[in-house]
Amino acid sequence: MPNNLVYLYFMYLNQSKRKGKEGEDQAIAFLRTMGMRIRSRNFRSGRKEIDIIAQDGDCMLFVEVKNRINDHFGCPEDFVSQAQQERILEAAEDWILANQWTGKIRFDIIAISQESGLKHIADAFF
Repeated sequence: MPNNLVYLYFMYLNQSKRKGKEGEDQAIAFLRTMGMRIRSRNFRSGRKEIDIIAQDGDCMLFVEVKNRINDHFGCPEDFVSQAQQERILEAAEDWILANQWTGKIRFDIIAISQESGLKHIADAFF
C-alpha cells in the first residue's frame, strides 16, 4: 500500500507543477499583450521565488501567479499569504541589488481560475 501512496503523491505533484506552469504561461502571454517585457521567470534566491519579473517601461513588476481550477474555497488571489508576500519582497530586493535596478517597482498578482478567468491585480501587496 505505501508504494501506491507514494505513486499517487508524485502524480499529484506532477499535475500540480504542470498546472502551475500552464498558469504562468497564460500570465506571460497576458503581460506580453499588455506590452510588457519578461525579464525573468521563476527567479530564485535561496528558498524564495518570484514567478515572473516583467518590465513595463520604467517600472519593474514582480508577479505572483495563482492558478486554481475553481473558486469553491475562495479566489486564487486570496491564497497569497502574508508570509509569501514577505518572501517575494525579500527575493525582489535580491533581484534589484543583483541587477542594479533603480527604477520604480510594483508587486502584482495574476489570479487565474477556470471559473472566473484571468484577473490582473496591480499593486496587490499594498
